[in-house]
Amino acid sequence: MDFNLETPAMIFPAISLLMLAYTNRFVVLAGLIRELYEEHKVTPKQEILAQIENLQKRMSYIKNMQVLGAIAFILAVVAMLLGMIEYDFESAIVFTLSLVTLVGSLIYLLLELQISITALTIQLDDIKEISEK
Repeated sequence: MDFNLETPAMIFPAISLLMLAYTNRFVVLAGLIRELYEEHKVTPKQEILAQIENLQKRMSYIKNMQVLGAIAFILAVVAMLLGMIEYDFESAIVFTLSLVTLVGSLIYLLLELQISITALTIQLDDIKEISEK
């Protein structure tokens, strides 16, 4: 493979879009947590506490996704800087680390999605049970 200055720049749009998606997930979850918190203050329920616990785990995964995504972005920038001063081997190593970090971020995304899907499945099953009664 021909590694040059443009190679790390190719993933900039992808990382930027991923970070935007991660931030949107964070904002939605933060809003949901605030709603559940207010609901729990008015009418304390064990179900709400279980949902909040689930959301805390998801928030932790989203934090890890964002941190690893930001590190991947920083490493890609460093790889470009190293390429500019013609440290090609070092640039390729740093870019490889950027890609590995990005993969870590995506693994957290998959884990967070799995938790989200499981929670939604439980709610859908609950709706089915209620409507069957």
